[in-house]
Amino acid sequence: MAAARVSIQAADFDVSAELAELRRADLRVGAVCSFVGTVRQKHPDGSPEVLSLELEHYPGMTEKAIEAMIDEAQRRFDIHAARVVHRVGLLAPGDQIVFAAVTSAHRGQSFQACEFLMDYLKTQAPFWKKERTPQGEKWVDARVADDEALARWGIRAGNAG
Repeated sequence: MAAARVSIQAADFDVSAELAELRRADLRVGAVCSFVGTVRQKHPDGSPEVLSLELEHYPGMTEKAIEAMIDEAQRRFDIHAARVVHRVGLLAPGDQIVFAAVTSAHRGQSFQACEFLMDYLKTQAPFWKKERTPQGEKWVDARVADDEALARWGIRAGNAG
């Protein structure tokens, strides 16, 4: 039985195993594009270093939202399969936090679909995070406003479609 398209989990993931499962027995696959995101210690804006990060979500709602975006990626791009793994819970700098991968016959469609999914995850997916810094803790919306990324795909802020 094939792995689910979306997993929200506290446990770390094995990139090689995820890619192998995605490609398993699909001889149409000529390209696989993947992205692995990790927890940064420093923000690009120079704000205080992150000592840890705690991610939360609403079970069921988050998976449904990401499933809908994979469906949209399959409508927009000529892809065979996609897989998204997103971690929740307490994470430290350097920890893997997200995995997205797409298979297709040709690389261009895989690259575009993978970028599309990551732009969605960063701007629309319903996650909330608490950052712990030397100055204390604060809850922040994990979604990053990136109007340019949204416009590239024709997505309005707060709208997953």
